[in-house]
Amino acid sequence: MSETESLKQTPLHALHVELGAKMVPFAGYDMPVQYPMGILGEHQHTRSAAGLFDVSHMGQFRITGPSYDAAAAAIEKLCPNDFRSLKSGQQRYGFLTNTKGGILDDLMVTRDGETLRMVVNAGCKDADYSHIAANLPKDCKLERLDDFALLAIQGPQAGAVIARLAPGSAQMTFMTGAVLEIAGVKCYATRSGYTGEDGFEISVPGASAVAFAQALLKEPEVKPIGLGARDSLRLEAGLCLYGSDITEKTSPVEAGLSWAIAERRRKEGGFPGDAVLQKQWAEGVTRKRVGILPEGKAPARAHTEIANDEGREIGEVTSGGFGPSLGKPIAMGYVATASAGIGNAVNLVVRGKALPARVAKMPFTPHRYHRN
Repeated sequence: MSETESLKQTPLHALHVELGAKMVPFAGYDMPVQYPMGILGEHQHTRSAAGLFDVSHMGQFRITGPSYDAAAAAIEKLCPNDFRSLKSGQQRYGFLTNTKGGILDDLMVTRDGETLRMVVNAGCKDADYSHIAANLPKDCKLERLDDFALLAIQGPQAGAVIARLAPGSAQMTFMTGAVLEIAGVKCYATRSGYTGEDGFEISVPGASAVAFAQALLKEPEVKPIGLGARDSLRLEAGLCLYGSDITEKTSPVEAGLSWAIAERRRKEGGFPGDAVLQKQWAEGVTRKRVGILPEGKAPARAHTEIANDEGREIGEVTSGGFGPSLGKPIAMGYVATASAGIGNAVNLVVRGKALPARVAKMPFTPHRYHRN
């Protein structure tokens, strides 16, 4: 069996091919990396109008129990985040941690009435399911929503497009979720996404996914966008890619994600790695995730060594490339805490040559989420 034949396909696979997408293997799936418009055009279209992304390879779970509080309390034993305080229709970012305080995966959690919905990363979803299922109490049930597709519409005109098709969506704000009927399809939508722009992630039955996507693509503002532009958009927005910028060997404190952990959880603990993270909050960390702006035109890719002026290695790039909105290369990575100050001069060692760069504030482009 060839590699292509062994890859999984999302419900939208045939539509991608029909639209002229270049398909590539990603997280075990045959996925569109770009369409005829090209990555640069797709990136700029998303920043100016609305882009439609197929993210059906991601994992969608549902947890139910005797009550929402019981389900949330159960998942809080695996995550350092506060999910118990969510009201119905509220969403929160979080992560699963290991006993060393490392991040097993990052995820989105939404309260849907008495049900807890989760979206996890494609490459981690099988391990996540096994890990969560093995640790849930007997009165809680974990369900995989494999029969559902997930689409993201992102960009400054995404809100207007969805409001045109589902007027009730206009009342939704960033990090909220609701059941909507869009283009005749009953779906669950959250006003969220991973580009730094306003937009929605929409869970639809797999059998309805093609007709649903085609209906959105008929709207004049909407164009299909592939994984290439998705990556450059999230990098400009300063958002982490699991497996690169955050891994089981990086903690939320090192990654600058402590904002996602409420004071109650920091004090109470009760999650894997709690003592490690509590020590890091109290004493600090030896390295931090930072933004990096190379001073030349050469991009610094992942695993590029970061050195100080004395030539000593102080860190490594975890994501890097060209930032179309800025018209220059951008990167993020980890550096020694002493070198993590904004504006601090560093060197990127590319093919043995030290190229000047500076530590920069993230996001590189402003977030434009619909907060009110």
